[in-house]
Amino acid sequence: MDDPVLRVQSQMTARDRVLLGWLYDHGVLTSFQIAHALFPSLDFCQRRLRTLYRLRLVGRFRPQRADGGSYPYHYVIDQLGAEVVAAGRDERPPRRDHARVERRRWTSSRALEHRLGVNGFFADLAGYARTHPEARLGEWLSESACQRSGMFTRPEDPGLVRAYQPRVRPDGYGLWLVRGVEVPIFVEFDTGGEQLSVLTRKLVGYRELFVRLGRAWPVLFWLHSAARERNLRLLLAEMPPLVPVATGARDHATTAGLCPAEAVWAVAGGDGQRLTLADLTVVDDRDRAGEVAA
Repeated sequence: MDDPVLRVQSQMTARDRVLLGWLYDHGVLTSFQIAHALFPSLDFCQRRLRTLYRLRLVGRFRPQRADGGSYPYHYVIDQLGAEVVAAGRDERPPRRDHARVERRRWTSSRALEHRLGVNGFFADLAGYARTHPEARLGEWLSESACQRSGMFTRPEDPGLVRAYQPRVRPDGYGLWLVRGVEVPIFVEFDTGGEQLSVLTRKLVGYRELFVRLGRAWPVLFWLHSAARERNLRLLLAEMPPLVPVATGARDHATTAGLCPAEAVWAVAGGDGQRLTLADLTVVDDRDRAGEVAA
């Protein structure tokens, strides 16, 4: 009996497999995000996406703009693509309606803008790494993956800690590597719709997580505007330093032609100097975790 998963394997590239894995894990990406992250040109990307669409590996939809016209194609995993990813990971095959449910989830979701923003953050890092051989996005975890019990613990950690399930809900986790330097990061993507006090309260959950792990990593607030970043920094200055925090503003980065990998980050409690992502120091020792707990 013909197995469609086996049949399509020979027509896939390593880059196709990366893309399918991203769509399976992170839900939705636009054609522009995919092109920037993985391809040398938009035209090349669009041709390949059309091929993957014809092979039934990816699905797509195109939201309409309120003021007329439409957005670029948004890509999601198709059923065969989901089965290919599961087979490659030696996981149980997805449900037969997996792709249909996922497509409906994003075509009708009010959370689409937020998810595209989070995914765009990591796509920008991948795009930077594509053109800078010294850099690499070593890991990218979704919000749901961050909730898995024991996700951020080490093999030598006690069983109680390995079983710990964090209460905090990061929008994403990444491991950024530049010239041998590792920077694990948690990302909070801000659309401007929440009160700033809601953002600062999230730091309590991060503090609990870092105390449990014996490690503290930067929490990045990627904010809607420079004005909102200034106001958040004023609020953070009035608080004890619960965890390492850095802030950046998307409008400032766009105006300066910079991406999240570059000098757009200011450390909370610092002098406001803008640092690159690789400049953010990694805190990974038991003593510093004790300071966080104090």
